[in-house]
Amino acid sequence: MKKISIGSIIALIIYFVSLLLFLITKTDLSLTFWKLMTVIGGIVYLILFIKLSEKISSDNFYKRLISVFMACGVTLTSVAHIVNITVTRRLISNGINVPDYFRIGCWPSVEMAVDYLGWGLFVGLAFLCIAISINNKKYNFIKISCLLSGVLCLIGFIGALFINENLWYLAPMGYGIIPIYMCIKTMKI
Repeated sequence: MKKISIGSIIALIIYFVSLLLFLITKTDLSLTFWKLMTVIGGIVYLILFIKLSEKISSDNFYKRLISVFMACGVTLTSVAHIVNITVTRRLISNGINVPDYFRIGCWPSVEMAVDYLGWGLFVGLAFLCIAISINNKKYNFIKISCLLSGVLCLIGFIGALFINENLWYLAPMGYGIIPIYMCIKTMKI
């Protein structure tokens, strides 16, 4: 569990570095790096969540739910970002006018909605399943972290889709910031 926690922390740090790199440079290369780190981050979370559910002895029902929700999240975010890298950005670089509703970074957008569905809804549900499956007080820090992360992801998802797109920024706090703390604490298990 320690190696997976360390790997997850490293992946999260590289993700945030790639995001900052893009915000500072605004280059295609940094954007591609950020998008690829988003896809890799989803895969890292899938591995982390599966291993975590084994470590905390979740029953098989919750293990399956966690795996299904994370697989959905990874698939959707991968589709959104890979389509953006391989299709949308290529069309734009060839001078084709791609409407904003087919671009990541614009709202409302098909690609953004798919990405929000992956990270907000499905990753949020996976966090909640981990929290619900914990009965051992020894893992209360994981339970509270996952509960808070799941709620923030779901609020971000619902807020972005139905209320105010700026509420989406709660979701990255849920899947980006809190898990670093959780992984640090988990290394001691």
